[in-house]
Amino acid sequence: MPPRWPRKPDRKDPAYRKLDDRMNFAIHVAIFALCNSGLWFFHNLNMVTWEWLPWLTVGWMVVVLGHLIYISAIANYSEIPPTST
Repeated sequence: MPPRWPRKPDRKDPAYRKLDDRMNFAIHVAIFALCNSGLWFFHNLNMVTWEWLPWLTVGWMVVVLGHLIYISAIANYSEIPPTST
């Protein structure tokens, strides 16, 4: 069951932005795991030589680690001041 937000979702809410970024990261990790495990499964099953597969896996892993570093160390989840209109 997906998490429920106790109030109206608003991107100005720091807690909502943090939760949203973490859910996006979880989806990114799930897609990475699904695609790479499938590719490696068929690589081993068919005993083929795909020279590009290790590069794809390592490259995508670097992107996932960069995403993790961003949401855990770089992202600013402080309160956004209201803009005057």
